[in-house]
Amino acid sequence: MSFVSFQSLDHFAQLGYVMLPRIFPALEIDSLAQRLSATLEARRDTSILQSRGQIYGSRNLLETFPEIASLMRYPSLREFSTAVLGPDAGIVRALFFDKPPDRSWSLPWHKDRTIAVKRNNLPTEFFHKPTFKAGVPHVEAPPLVLEKMLTIRIHLDAMTETNGPLYVVPGSHLGEGKGHQDPVELHAEIGDVLAMRPLLTHSSTVSTPGTRSHRRVIHVEAAASAELPDGYEWHSFVALQ
Repeated sequence: MSFVSFQSLDHFAQLGYVMLPRIFPALEIDSLAQRLSATLEARRDTSILQSRGQIYGSRNLLETFPEIASLMRYPSLREFSTAVLGPDAGIVRALFFDKPPDRSWSLPWHKDRTIAVKRNNLPTEFFHKPTFKAGVPHVEAPPLVLEKMLTIRIHLDAMTETNGPLYVVPGSHLGEGKGHQDPVELHAEIGDVLAMRPLLTHSSTVSTPGTRSHRRVIHVEAAASAELPDGYEWHSFVALQ
């Protein structure tokens, strides 16, 4: 039985994103969120992002919460990911973020260009702006790498107009002047999954004052291949198949 429709793949190819509804049951998401919260609260290192005692983000989830790999092997997600990226696809980075009701934040319009690598000081014509995030080397990757990547966002809470939703510019992953549409505000239910291209222009706003809703998301990045140019290597590569 196929979980992937031609309509969802066509929507993704043209617009650079698609919402995959009800991938995970709400009860399963609730249990997952509890396990993740316990794991993050037990850690005291630079991978955990906190503000006044509240965790609002975490890096390096493939190491700190290996269960991420099993989520991406969920039949519908694995089928969609391999339909987009091919049979050699693998997970290369995973993050967690939240917008706590009284610690909300926003992001300006941007594209996701940074990837995690094992070394970021090799001679290269392709990679730029080396940096470290929570001790992990990162670089800005070229389009030839980013165009063969996929971002999966698993919603642990509903995403509504009040808790700082995501905005996207449909078609912006194709490049300047190639079928851009007006920005769209995205909403999601618990257990929905947003698939998007890293080069899709997106942003988010702060939560509406007075809201009591969190917006927790597990953000997973996958690539079509374990290979990178100029001898660079992914910091992590976990095969989907």
